[in-house]
Amino acid sequence: MAYLKDLREYLAALDELGDVRTIDRPVDPHLEVGAIIRRSYETQAPAPLFTNIEGTAPGYRLLGAPGALSSAPGRPLARIALSLGLAPDSTARQIIEALAAARTLEPIAPVLVETGPAKENVLLGADATLDRFPTPLLHDGDGGPYVNTWGTIIARTPDGSFTNWSIARIMMIDGKHMTGLVVHPQHIAYVWQQWADLGKPMPFALVQGGPPVLPFVSGMPLPDGVEESGFIGGLLGEPLELVQCETVDLQVPATAEIVIEGYLSPEKTGVEGPMGEYSGYRPNETSMQPVYTIEAITHRDQPIWPTVVEGEPVDEFHTATGLTLAAQALSDLRAAGLPVSTAWMPFEAASHMLIVSIAADWRDQLPDVGTEELTRRVHEVLSEQRYALLLPRIFVFDDDVDSANVGELMWAMATRVHPTGRRFIRHGLALPLVACYTPEERHAADGDHVTYDALLPAADQGREPRSSFRHIFPQEVQDRVLANWA
Repeated sequence: MAYLKDLREYLAALDELGDVRTIDRPVDPHLEVGAIIRRSYETQAPAPLFTNIEGTAPGYRLLGAPGALSSAPGRPLARIALSLGLAPDSTARQIIEALAAARTLEPIAPVLVETGPAKENVLLGADATLDRFPTPLLHDGDGGPYVNTWGTIIARTPDGSFTNWSIARIMMIDGKHMTGLVVHPQHIAYVWQQWADLGKPMPFALVQGGPPVLPFVSGMPLPDGVEESGFIGGLLGEPLELVQCETVDLQVPATAEIVIEGYLSPEKTGVEGPMGEYSGYRPNETSMQPVYTIEAITHRDQPIWPTVVEGEPVDEFHTATGLTLAAQALSDLRAAGLPVSTAWMPFEAASHMLIVSIAADWRDQLPDVGTEELTRRVHEVLSEQRYALLLPRIFVFDDDVDSANVGELMWAMATRVHPTGRRFIRHGLALPLVACYTPEERHAADGDHVTYDALLPAADQGREPRSSFRHIFPQEVQDRVLANWA
């Protein structure tokens, strides 16, 4: 399937599935927009497209839940699959496999074109303000309107050797200023730190509503030195088309709905937060962060601003960040020579656990290795990765468990995970937003990470067969039952 090159093609594809709902009535940007989007997640409703937000310029639109679970019957992952250039009925394993396989492909660098839809309107100076755009307060108690929840921040190191495309939350201060999280070891912090060490502001471009694939790859924990723009080209099989920014030396997708340009301060003078988060809680604390100053805004006619309202699963943090992290983990484990068939971060667990599935023939591939040693190797490989701070719990299961099936996964966790034993514990850096740690651990960004050996013994060592339709009846009996099921 050909990939969708802009947000409007994506919306047309969702419309064909009956998975987008236009809301033309006036809607209050103060919490009502956020509440509608939040409820759409929790009822797995069509994505809401708002066309009449109070205080917003006529024709300016906002799309909620752009990468959440789909309402299309039998196609729960359709929004994710379509965004990645896959068929809307793709399975969890097919999506993970496509992303992991792309890590082995040669990057395809983007190409610079003279102009594109992103340049239909150019706002400079005093006209470059957020005041005409949808800037809703998303959660009760948020520190302010969060204008970046699904957009990509583009930044380049001072020597020009590395360009990073990433997602980080950004809060509006006023029409010309914003502040947002710049946290190590994220690559945006790596780039910003180099500018801050020079005492210079960092040029940035913030892309809203680019190609649908963009937020998924921008949230993927790619290794140091790997640029998202080339990875996207390799994933899709053709280069992205970029246009030059107006006021900074950066390039952005030519089909973007909205591009905000400017500079990020070398000092941390902005009070950021709190914001309702992917863990399903709203932290109460703020932090000091750098300040974005807006120099220019370019946008399409009747622009569409995608918006995410994070909270209890399932929303875009769980589908995008969790899914792409699992794909990267799968790639890293395979690169280490381990017989891993897939990996998955269950959406319903708020991206707080990673499931690693081991191939059925792993004992043939590693004849002198037992379950404990294999689990230890998984534990050590993942502990060395940049994203290890996001993984408080890792479970290693046999591949007979469909980790994307919540009911099956819960059964396996209850029956295969020992209450106290068969686990490896590592103490180290932990993301403060991971909710399972104590307040003291979260303040110190330090905690335990556990990998559980939930592998079954070999057949000749007392392994018990599963007592289910799919596993305990001969195939010919299953076929006969299914043929006459109606």
